[in-house]
Amino acid sequence: MQVLQVQLEVGADPAEVGRARRWARSRLVGSGIGDDEPVAETLILLISELVTNAVVHTGCPAVLRMLFGAGTADAGTVRVEVTDTSAAPPRPRHADGEDTNGRGLELVDGLADRWGWQPEGAGKRIWCEVDRRAPEVASGAYAPVSYEASCVVPRPA
Repeated sequence: MQVLQVQLEVGADPAEVGRARRWARSRLVGSGIGDDEPVAETLILLISELVTNAVVHTGCPAVLRMLFGAGTADAGTVRVEVTDTSAAPPRPRHADGEDTNGRGLELVDGLADRWGWQPEGAGKRIWCEVDRRAPEVASGAYAPVSYEASCVVPRPA
């Protein structure tokens, strides 16, 4: 199986998150994932959360990497990795009510098919995988319809 890997160095500035999203969107299209595919919006949200966490919580530069056709599921898997130079492990938090922070890893856990992290050198690598063939939504279940501003707005299917 052939794997396509692309990567972007991200500065320690929160403004870099927008640049990472634009870069990732162009790479998704270049890999054959259309802007109109639901998986594209899911991947952009995951990238936004992981890059934001790396930049905001560590204050360090990071490297964003996307691998197409790599993963445990099949050739339709997209793997996103963000490495940084902070040895501090990711700390999932639970946001309450009106909190404006603390939902990032909960979103990653809810949207990715798999995710995790491991130490790498003096820092760490946080990764997630999304299978392009999403399971069908059962009748009566909720399906995400918008990922604007890093939130999921469900509606009845």
